[in-house]
Amino acid sequence: MAIAQPAPSRDLTRITLSVLGIGLLIGGSLWVLLPFLSALLWATMIVVSTWPFMLRLQERFGGRRGAAVGVMTAVLLLVLFVPLYLAVSTIAGQSDRIVDLAREIQTKRLPPPPAWIDGLPIIGHRLSERWLGLAALEPQELSARLTPYLRTGLAWLAAQLGSFGGMVLNFLLTVIIAAILYASGEAAVGHLRRFFRRLSDERGDAIVDLSGTAIRAVALGIVVTAIVQTALSGIGLFAVGIPFAGILTALVFILCIAQLGPILAMLPGVIWLYATGSAGRGTVLLVITILVQVIDNILRPLLIKKGGNLSLLLIFPGVVGGLLWLGIIGLFVGPVILAVTSTLLQSWISSGLGEPQAERAPAAAPASGEPALRASGQIGPAA
Repeated sequence: MAIAQPAPSRDLTRITLSVLGIGLLIGGSLWVLLPFLSALLWATMIVVSTWPFMLRLQERFGGRRGAAVGVMTAVLLLVLFVPLYLAVSTIAGQSDRIVDLAREIQTKRLPPPPAWIDGLPIIGHRLSERWLGLAALEPQELSARLTPYLRTGLAWLAAQLGSFGGMVLNFLLTVIIAAILYASGEAAVGHLRRFFRRLSDERGDAIVDLSGTAIRAVALGIVVTAIVQTALSGIGLFAVGIPFAGILTALVFILCIAQLGPILAMLPGVIWLYATGSAGRGTVLLVITILVQVIDNILRPLLIKKGGNLSLLLIFPGVVGGLLWLGIIGLFVGPVILAVTSTLLQSWISSGLGEPQAERAPAAAPASGEPALRASGQIGPAA
């Protein structure tokens, strides 16, 4: 007669202390790396989004990875210094005009509103009445009304300029980390695949592939759409001769990335043109504003589908929620979290109900612009 062996006893204290020790190590590591986490996240998103372009450059340079990495690093540096130079030169070139405008506010009255404002639906009549009320004020009264808002705006601008040096340093650190990832991307992805396979067995590779797909979809759908909208808006602003067109164009790009659309930056220019008697140019800019505002409804879904076969119901909430949670970097992190969570949840439900699970598509070959990693998780030879 077989004697049942007692189940091995579990040392609850040992398990608790082990989990606590691992948690402390992870927390301590994150605390030490906290100053670099933002740059590391940005570098990862940039490298994953632009990896196919780097591989194409490598092919053009005869398989030399170092030359391709050098070109991509130089492009990232230009992305920093070109807008910085344009912004500084624009502010320096318009400094006299800014001073003159500040003086004119104290000596001139606000012109009456154009007739078309009163015809705007819902808010037109109320907006026209408010405008007429401000236009009836004497220059000193109008200046007194505007002074608190100007003071708040200048305080905000000073705070932003105070953190400008830290932002430049963070961007340079991002470029350095991105160059390292470009040079050893296959090894980094290989370690990531091994980690997630250890956590989730056969689903580990799917998690890594899905994360890369979500990042590329957002990069194509959100960033490229914002670039197209900014280019069209900039052409319109410079064509009609709007003051501070360069600054407004940069503001359009920020608003488009934040999913607010260019209308918040373009509409004041339209109002200014109508208010100064340039109805023709105002109408041209208004048409361009409407076109740029609605073009994202067509272009963005097409680009997201091209970047990856992901549901727009996951991408859009992920983009908006990630933006509100983590700022600009959340544009990429939010869709990744939702896509991975949704896939794991569907896989868990299907496995529990005995339903067949959808097979994961194999990783693309290096010739198609993907990293040299096969679905088996083996690391391809570095070029």
